[in-house]
Amino acid sequence: MNWEVILWTCVTIAVLLVVVALAVSIMSARNMRKSRERMAQLQSDIKVGASIMFGGGIFGKIVKIKDDLIDVEVSKGVVIQISRYAIQTVE
Repeated sequence: MNWEVILWTCVTIAVLLVVVALAVSIMSARNMRKSRERMAQLQSDIKVGASIMFGGGIFGKIVKIKDDLIDVEVSKGVVIQISRYAIQTVE
């Protein structure tokens, strides 16, 4: 057996694995940053009177905001309380 060839093959594979791991981590970090920016924009759009869709696809209108709890009118006279982090979209 030629140990030099085996050694250089292992080194080449290790370098390729490091390059792939770096590429995956960079793409993941970029996606996380975009997700955080999108969530920050959504949280800033939460205002009384805004139409929202939350968790299970239920639509409603924001009636009152108290810290992390939001009162949402889902039907005329029906107000429920949800967490502000359950909101998926603000219209």
